[in-house]
Amino acid sequence: MLAVVGAGQMGAGIAQVAAQSGLSVVLIDVSRDFVEKGLAGIRGQLDKAVGKGKLKPEDAQAALSRLRGGSYSDAREAQFAVEAVTENEAVKKKVFADLAQALPESAVLATNTSSIPITRIAATVARPERVIGMHFMNPVPVMQLVEIIRGAQTSDETYAATRGLAEKLGKTTVLSKDMPGFIVNRILIPMLNEACFAFQENLASAEDIDTAMKLGTNVPMGPLALADFVGLDTCLAIAEVLHRGLGDDKYRPAPILRQYVDAGWLGRKTKRGFYRY
Repeated sequence: MLAVVGAGQMGAGIAQVAAQSGLSVVLIDVSRDFVEKGLAGIRGQLDKAVGKGKLKPEDAQAALSRLRGGSYSDAREAQFAVEAVTENEAVKKKVFADLAQALPESAVLATNTSSIPITRIAATVARPERVIGMHFMNPVPVMQLVEIIRGAQTSDETYAATRGLAEKLGKTTVLSKDMPGFIVNRILIPMLNEACFAFQENLASAEDIDTAMKLGTNVPMGPLALADFVGLDTCLAIAEVLHRGLGDDKYRPAPILRQYVDAGWLGRKTKRGFYRY
């Protein structure tokens, strides 16, 4: 059994992929309403895949039969848990404390954090050697990559189990040291941040910056559109982790990024960021 904590976009995506891969999944969140919203989103995604002919109706039904909402007590037999709650260290540590109390001592506890040090999270639970980073990309059902991050305490057995789970889910893994941003965000966020600086300095319009990068580097989405998709608040939070953790001014967040977050313009999820939606 797999426990997934956090029924938002990432957690629901992880739960969906796991259920489609044959695993029994318990989806957990702070309220039943959040869980039901996550389950409804999964049903919608599976229905869409069936409608497009990408998934057989019986396979969609089988996946849903392996998926249920619940609480920590419903996951007490889970041998693996993935936390995918908000990118807040205090919240994540509370989740890990609850998981460590509810699940067997042998259970692997993985975090989907995109930037918070695994070593610090692991230090808050008994048997920290079973804590690891398992960073899925968004949207989980589509993106192939899982970053695995070993904390200072992570055991070889925990790493092997995590890699095995990722492969069962059909993902390709890469292994990163526990450094700010890991691999993907260490490289991606400075690029998005530099696009924010370019826009702030009126180098070009948002549309032209994105078109230049799409056609000039053959990426599917320009950096400002991608920042809107990720969430400008998330981009800012990771940029701040990089700046604080690495101590180099080249990672400082662009003032316009901070200003947009202060204004509540967070990208697609608020219908306004560098673009209007």
